[in-house]
Amino acid sequence: MRLVIAEDAVVLRDGLVQLLRMRGHEVAAAVGDGDALVAAVAEHAPDVAVVDVRMPPGWTDEGLRAALALRRDHPSVGVLLFSQHIVPGYAAELLAGTPSGVGYLLKERVSDLDEFETALRRVADGGTALDPEVVAHLLGGERRKLPGLTPREREVLGLMAEGRSNAAIAGALVVSERAVEKHVANIFSKLGLPPAPGDHRRVLAVLRYLDA
Repeated sequence: MRLVIAEDAVVLRDGLVQLLRMRGHEVAAAVGDGDALVAAVAEHAPDVAVVDVRMPPGWTDEGLRAALALRRDHPSVGVLLFSQHIVPGYAAELLAGTPSGVGYLLKERVSDLDEFETALRRVADGGTALDPEVVAHLLGGERRKLPGLTPREREVLGLMAEGRSNAAIAGALVVSERAVEKHVANIFSKLGLPPAPGDHRRVLAVLRYLDA
């Protein structure tokens, strides 16, 4: 994979660069602030941008805002937020357009490089990689289950969580796209997700799946 890393902590940034290069990945740029991140992505067109949430100059949400700009201007680039902090409002906005190619991991909960690399590959392939703690915050801390879903509906929802379209799900399960549409409609109904302005039901369903 070709990667761009945005991390203001020099030791962590350099450590990530060395470890990922040892795994055979190309780190096209490693920068320390949001503006440099946006410029590096525009120049190098990476598969994934790894982004810290809090960076200069304010150390609040500069990384998240830069990530939102990347999703808007470079939708083909995966974005993996890698931080000690959860900012639910911006994180939900990051997922609102499309859940594909997005990840949000907490630094202290990533136990080894294999786990981190797996998340990178999933995001690069158009899937999602969300830490359960992030999911809990996005859901307001309320732990929800998945009542009444059939095994097939759980399969469909699992593929939705990977960022798959209805057509891709139909291909994976060897069923018609119309059958997938019916399963998706049943999932929305059983999870209590009616159509509503401003809500992305597919994202909300995936978040319920990840939380459970």
